[in-house]
Amino acid sequence: MRLALASARKGLGRTSPNPPVGAVVVRDGRVVGEGHHQRAGGPHAEILALRAAGELARGADLYVTLEPCDHQGKTPPCAPAVIAAGIARVFVGTIDPNPKVSGRGIARLRAAGIPVEVGVAGAECRALIEPWAKYIRTKVPFVLAKVAATLDGRIATRTGASRWITSEEARAEVHELRSVYDAVLVGSGTVRADDPRLTARIPGGRDPVRVVLASRLEIPPSARVFGEGGRTLVACAQGFDSARADELRRSGAEIVVCRPGRDGRVDLEDLLVRLGEMGIVSLLVEGGAQVFSAFLAAGLLDRLLLYLAPKVFGDGPAWACAPAAATVEEALGFSVRSVRRVGPDVCIELDARGRQSG
Repeated sequence: MRLALASARKGLGRTSPNPPVGAVVVRDGRVVGEGHHQRAGGPHAEILALRAAGELARGADLYVTLEPCDHQGKTPPCAPAVIAAGIARVFVGTIDPNPKVSGRGIARLRAAGIPVEVGVAGAECRALIEPWAKYIRTKVPFVLAKVAATLDGRIATRTGASRWITSEEARAEVHELRSVYDAVLVGSGTVRADDPRLTARIPGGRDPVRVVLASRLEIPPSARVFGEGGRTLVACAQGFDSARADELRRSGAEIVVCRPGRDGRVDLEDLLVRLGEMGIVSLLVEGGAQVFSAFLAAGLLDRLLLYLAPKVFGDGPAWACAPAAATVEEALGFSVRSVRRVGPDVCIELDARGRQSG
């Protein structure tokens, strides 16, 4: 299953809106077939592994990170193909979280007399498809916020300087994230201040869809996010300036009109629904402070990746300024997943838990 997981990871960022999946066929202790899902609409991992194994699949074992499907989508179901290939045993990392199909593939295999063991390296297999698992249940993207800050929580100096707070090693990881996530989001203030490209810039990488929060379309048409190819979405609130919208469209923007929140800005829940309707499974939020604060206040973060540089600015904007807690019990809570060194910096990965209960 470790080999199947490694194979599945080759498809990260390339299979949306499908999950990354890896499969390995083993006969007499020897790998005779391996495959991973490469793109939506293409053959699934099991099919590619069975093709690679050929006749050697008969009587062999199949290891697959996700339950073989048993429904017709863009490709035929995999469970019948596994049966037809003569596989003797199947080892599954995790059950398909889609409530419409969950367990059906396993039931089909068992009904054909094939023993199936579920939960092999289960935690790792579930982690691999976590963004997709949320999307398939809720139809909204998994949201990860990436923050680069100093030890005192600053994302810029008092004069606005922010390049570079964290190390080259940390920035390289961010480009990897952009290559894996379907979309990356920043606010209009970040576009005006930093003029980022929001591309992956790694060999063989995939550039994400770029999303700019600009409730009043307050970004220049000359911004670099419009000159990198691919898609750039500008999310604005109803009541926008149509002439301004036309100007941004001529620069290559796709205007996404969202319901306004109570503050008149883009309602983030509505935006996530619209992104989900576009098939965007995962969203990387890169700032700035108002954007981070808005996602925190709305309770829409699934995970936080906090890169802390061993520096103290003493003044300047903090990465989060809301919502304010009056008591310790009202503080937003997180669960620490991991803490590690990245060059001279520290990366803390956390799951959002909402308000603390005590």
